[in-house]
Amino acid sequence: MGVELQSDETVSVTPEVVPFTNGLSPQSLLLLSLALVVGLLLVITFSRRKSRSRGTALLLVGPSDAGKTAILSTLAFTGTLPSHTSLQVNTSLMPLSPVGTLPVIDIPGHPRIRDQFQEHLVNARAVAFVVDASTISRNGSTVAEHLHHVLHAITSLPPSHLAPALLILANKCDLMKIATSSGSPTEVAISRVRTILERELEKRREAQSGGMGVEGLGAEGERSDIGGLDCSGPGGIFKFADWEGGEVDFAGTWVNVGELKDEKEGVATDGLASLRSWLGATFTAT
Repeated sequence: MGVELQSDETVSVTPEVVPFTNGLSPQSLLLLSLALVVGLLLVITFSRRKSRSRGTALLLVGPSDAGKTAILSTLAFTGTLPSHTSLQVNTSLMPLSPVGTLPVIDIPGHPRIRDQFQEHLVNARAVAFVVDASTISRNGSTVAEHLHHVLHAITSLPPSHLAPALLILANKCDLMKIATSSGSPTEVAISRVRTILERELEKRREAQSGGMGVEGLGAEGERSDIGGLDCSGPGGIFKFADWEGGEVDFAGTWVNVGELKDEKEGVATDGLASLRSWLGATFTAT
């Protein structure tokens, strides 16, 4: 007679987990590690770029009587409307192919209210600093003071915001009195504006680096701690080409009150072709 043995004990077997890397050679492991690092860096870079905001408007800034409001009306309408010194911010829309419509914000240049541009800077994809090229030889230090505040504001933007493109517009080129052999009025205007502003901004940089401050170089009560003039060139001498805040472009323009564009020919006769070209390239760039 057979005896049947029963047991209440249960035996559990745990399967052994073998890492998938066990079958990889050292060279394969190295390549895998590099691929993971590169992938992680790409994800971080993409996330940072996506989180950085960019404005959508054109900001017109610069001293009074430089022609900002005339430029605004010419860009937004079919001709240049009569204007006077503005004491309030003007906003309009201009057509720009292939963008569609572009918001343009004109900031008054009066010393008491010109700093209002800082309220709109975060919404700007481009800043055009408008200068009267026909008078820059007489008021260069005052214009440079105003530009200094703009450069400081741009370099003070938070890292999460992309700095706007900067254009210095030598306006009123048609009023330039030059010799025939000196070149075109536009070329002479741009050269004069660039040279004078670089010279005056270098004076301000030297005053700051020497501990003197810039109060005596501009308007009464001006802050002495503003920066924005750092350059990467030899000795740190201020040059627009070496400005650490980004690339600075130049263009020459002019407008005539009441002058219309030639609708049939499709040619703008208002002297703003270089500005429109720059805007088209700036607002379509990725």
